[in-house]
Amino acid sequence: MSISGWFVALVVLGVLPIIVTGDPGVLGLWLGGAVLLGVIDILIAGSPRRVILSRDLPGRVRLGETVASSLMLTNGGRRRVHGIVRDGWQPSAVASPRTARIDLPVGERRAVTTMLTPFRRGERRAGQVTIRSFGPLRLVARQATFELPGSISVLPPFNSRKHLPSRLARLRELDGATSVLIRGQGTEFDSLRDYVRGDDVRSIDWRATARRKDLVVRTWRPERDRRVVIVIDSGRTSAARIDNEPRIDTAFESALLLAALASGAGDRIDLVIYDRRVRARVQGAQGAELLSRMVSSMAPVEPELIEMDWTAVPALVRSVTAHRALVVLATTIDAPGAARGLLSVLPQLTRKHTVVVASVTDPTVLDATLARSTREEVYRAAAAERALLDQARVAAAIRQLGAEVVTGAPQDLPPALADRYIALKAAGRL
Repeated sequence: MSISGWFVALVVLGVLPIIVTGDPGVLGLWLGGAVLLGVIDILIAGSPRRVILSRDLPGRVRLGETVASSLMLTNGGRRRVHGIVRDGWQPSAVASPRTARIDLPVGERRAVTTMLTPFRRGERRAGQVTIRSFGPLRLVARQATFELPGSISVLPPFNSRKHLPSRLARLRELDGATSVLIRGQGTEFDSLRDYVRGDDVRSIDWRATARRKDLVVRTWRPERDRRVVIVIDSGRTSAARIDNEPRIDTAFESALLLAALASGAGDRIDLVIYDRRVRARVQGAQGAELLSRMVSSMAPVEPELIEMDWTAVPALVRSVTAHRALVVLATTIDAPGAARGLLSVLPQLTRKHTVVVASVTDPTVLDATLARSTREEVYRAAAAERALLDQARVAAAIRQLGAEVVTGAPQDLPPALADRYIALKAAGRL
């Protein structure tokens, strides 16, 4: 049972008869009348427990997008149900409106639509539905709460897909689909064509030229069907938020853009999300299925507040492929102490594979080095300079061990990693 504001106002109005008559006993009669009206009102109200509930939910939604959730109510009772319904979604689902008014005749069905705009990845759940049914006087309501579980899967947004068309165009240039053809160490021979002014003389095929008595040059294309293994660190350092985005979400964006690009280039992509156990794995998928499986596997993964076990990563890569591959490690290189495990296993990986370490950097650290007007700002700038020096030391150590480093702010890291992949492919280093 629930009382409304009208019932409270009716009780408060009992002060007026006391003022008019001067007899405090009138208040008791007034309260008794108010209670009687409330009992009559609640007896006439439709029963919320006779309402039959069901849900109509979308299966998946991208982070930041808005989707409609429908709650179906059927009145199986003998009285009209007029009142309010509240669908209990998690706060991170951002349900709007939180409550809705209903007018449900006997035997009829109504739909209550709630718009959801989640601001966190993963599974967003709805647990309980509460119905409050008022009588005709709207003084007192009958209330019932039902367990009606439901959920939607919130996928990574893949905002970095806006960079994909320009990178694919560069790949088509490398692949010889346009007039720009290149030659690079380790690339595959494609075809012969007539020499034109501006071609590199080192690409002239003298034997073919002797046969045809015209200058002929060789064209090359990047290797295809190479392996790209992406390992994402889901340990404690990936939980830090930079520009209001967890590090692990930036790693997901980078992995999705790289996977879409490498898949378009004809390479095979494998994804492993790991800390001390494999949190998700995607292998053997290509094309649209690859991205679909990747976002589905990424959606429920949240950082674990434990240290990353780097000693298991070489064996993990061997379990994915026994051949040479481009191994991309999405992790953090902020401090030498945190990167000690990574540095210890890099020689095992670089001995056989091309390794790229991708790390997101905090743009506020760089901004802090510029402001030095007050004593507090000077101390903050000193701390920021120290942090940048630590990052530079770790990056230098990684390069000395034979790996490459790609760093950038959350919005810059995905395209920077894609550019590095294109550069490695153009050089035939995959």
